[in-house]
Amino acid sequence: MSDEGIHLSQAPGPDPRRAAPPMARGDLRDHLIRTRIAGDVATSRENNLDHYRSLANRDPRHLFGLRPRGRWSYRDVLELMAESAGVAADPGHREGQDTIDPDRTIDAVEAMGDTVAGVLRTGSPRVLVATGHPTGLLTVHLALARLVREHGGRLMNTAEGWSYWGAGFGRKRKIRYLDGVAMLDDRGAFVHTHDPAPMEAMIAEFGDRRPDLVIADHGWAGAAGEAGILTVGFADSNDPALFVGEAEGKIAATVPLDDNVLPRHYDPLTRHLVERVARAL
Repeated sequence: MSDEGIHLSQAPGPDPRRAAPPMARGDLRDHLIRTRIAGDVATSRENNLDHYRSLANRDPRHLFGLRPRGRWSYRDVLELMAESAGVAADPGHREGQDTIDPDRTIDAVEAMGDTVAGVLRTGSPRVLVATGHPTGLLTVHLALARLVREHGGRLMNTAEGWSYWGAGFGRKRKIRYLDGVAMLDDRGAFVHTHDPAPMEAMIAEFGDRRPDLVIADHGWAGAAGEAGILTVGFADSNDPALFVGEAEGKIAATVPLDDNVLPRHYDPLTRHLVERVARAL
C-alpha cells in the first residue's frame, strides 16, 4: 500500500471495552466481507502475484527480515497463499479480483488470541507491540497493548529514539512509541514501513531481556520471528513473507486481512480477538 503518514495527535480507534459486544461468527464474517477486510479485497490479483514472484526471487523488500529455509518457488508461494489466506488457487487467474477467505481470517485471529492468552497466563510477560501500518492496523495494536497491560503484561519500549537512514528516505526516521505501540516516526508523523531494520535494532538491544511475545506486522514481525522470538502478526494477501514464516515455524500465527481499510472497520474483529483472549485466561 502507499507510504502514508499519520500525525501523532491523530491516533485512531475507540477503546473496545466501551464498544458493542463481540459479534457472532456469522455476523463477523459478513462484516469482514462488507468492509472488504476479507472477501473481495482491494489488493489486485496482479499485485499479489508480483509480490509472490518477488519473494520467490528472494527480494529483500518482500522478505520482511525472514530468511526462508525452503525453496519456495513462485508456485509454492501461490499454493501457500491459497491455503493460508484463501487467494485464488488457479495460476491461470492472473489479473483482476483476488480474495481473502473470511473464515481463514477468523480462524487465524482465534489462533492469535490463544497464543496471546497462553503468554499472559505465565505471569508478567514482556510483550512488544509494533506496527508498520499506522493508517490501518494501529487501532488493533493499541487495543492489544491495552489488553496486555490489563492482564499484567509488561509492554516494552526498547530502542525508543533509535534512528537510521533507510533506502529512499530523505531524512532519518526513528522508533517512537504511542501508548505502548512501536512505530517508525518521520518528524512527528508515523509512517508505513515494511523495513525489518527497526526490529533488528531492538533485537540488538534486548540482551537477556528478550520479549516473551511480539505482536506486530510487516518487518517488525518478520525480524522478530527470524530471531526465534514467539511472534504473531497480521498480513495482507500481497505480503506472503509472514505466511512463509508461519509455514516454517518462525511465526506462531498470521492473520490474513486487508491491512489498510478504515480503522473503525477493524473494531468487530478486534473485539472478537480481545474476547478470545479473555475467555482463554
